[in-house]
Amino acid sequence: MGNNRPGLGVAHQGLTDLKNRLWFVLLAILVFRVGSYIPVPGLNPLRLQELFNAQQNNIIGLFNMFSGGALMRFSVFALGIMPYISASIIIQLLTVMMPSLSELRKEGESGQRKINKYTRYGTLFLSTFQAIGVSRMLASHDIALDPGLAFYFTTTLTLITGTMFLMWLGEQVTERGIGNGISIIIFSGIVAGLPAAIGKTLEQVREGQLQVISLLLIMLAVIGVVAFVVFVERGQRRITINYARRQQGNNIYAAKSSHLPLKINMSGVIPPIFASSIILFPATLAQWFGHGKGMEWLGSIGLALQQGQPLHMILFAVAIVFFCFFYTALVFNPRDTADNLKKSGAFIPGIRPGEHTAKYIDTVMSRLTLSGSIYVVLVCLLPEIMILTWNVPFYFGGTSLLIIVVVVMDFIAQVQAHMMSYQYESLLKKANLRGGGVGSLR
Repeated sequence: MGNNRPGLGVAHQGLTDLKNRLWFVLLAILVFRVGSYIPVPGLNPLRLQELFNAQQNNIIGLFNMFSGGALMRFSVFALGIMPYISASIIIQLLTVMMPSLSELRKEGESGQRKINKYTRYGTLFLSTFQAIGVSRMLASHDIALDPGLAFYFTTTLTLITGTMFLMWLGEQVTERGIGNGISIIIFSGIVAGLPAAIGKTLEQVREGQLQVISLLLIMLAVIGVVAFVVFVERGQRRITINYARRQQGNNIYAAKSSHLPLKINMSGVIPPIFASSIILFPATLAQWFGHGKGMEWLGSIGLALQQGQPLHMILFAVAIVFFCFFYTALVFNPRDTADNLKKSGAFIPGIRPGEHTAKYIDTVMSRLTLSGSIYVVLVCLLPEIMILTWNVPFYFGGTSLLIIVVVVMDFIAQVQAHMMSYQYESLLKKANLRGGGVGSLR
């Protein structure tokens, strides 16, 4: 029994660490939800409600969904995490185009810290720009009680602080919790609106605006989309890898076979989030600044970019496909994979090691990414057509369902990996103790 105690101690330590991480995630979500109810000072709540009631079924409704309802209440987190996402997109694009930033990526953790610093600066710049625009919009719609310099300063500073705090909170969740902190913040914001969305849908049925058969079709569509997302996200293309027979010292290792697993959708929920952010930013500015004299053309662009409009759907689909390929290229390098296989004495049957292996893996990955991008476009756009047909709330859109399902799957996978790592460590300690006990008896 004495031999088992260290192993049990490791397992207990693992469970305690996992529990602490889960509590930290819950605490961060609670902080985010509380902050989404703290309003920006100096606003007329009745005029604010009228404005969002008139615009909740367009691009503003999507923005409000990502902020967890903070935009509609115009809380300190009204800008949400979208400026950080936009800054991340810009920095990653610059990383590909600028050799200096590309070299930073190759420096490992120190280089990544510098890139993260540039992303924070970009977030500060974008949030400042958006906060000033939002302040101007509030003043132009007579929502500000006293639209003076003090109002502009207070509102801008409050919104910038809220966004920077959310960015910091997301980084803390990634480091001290489980999963990607930014994804969890977006996920919690979407889930927080689900009860109200379900209640609104049931109210439409009660008032006769939505037929019962339509509600059943909506439920079947939601279940079908969830099942389809789970099926594709778990799908893999396994490339057979053979290891040649080799000798190290007096030991001879027999030839063996393994697999190189490649996911169909390696980019996860990043493409629809990035695409929404890219379209959301100019569309929101066009709507806010398109009401002035001589700026009618800007207002027309804002209307054309609204949710459900043909231009919005086309740009959204193109942006999703682009970010699927772009993000996959960032996280997966076929040449590095081919070099690692060659160094370990592995090869793909029928393919020469080195350059030919890299080209083969790149071809397979490109086909998988194309299939994955088409899948993401279908998941995000087909429910959008359902929204226009049955006037379903935004929360049942494909983007929100994709984020919810993928984030939950990733969260569960990371919890399982965290538990397995401590279980393996516990088993190794037990094996070492048993080995030591035999040696001492000898």
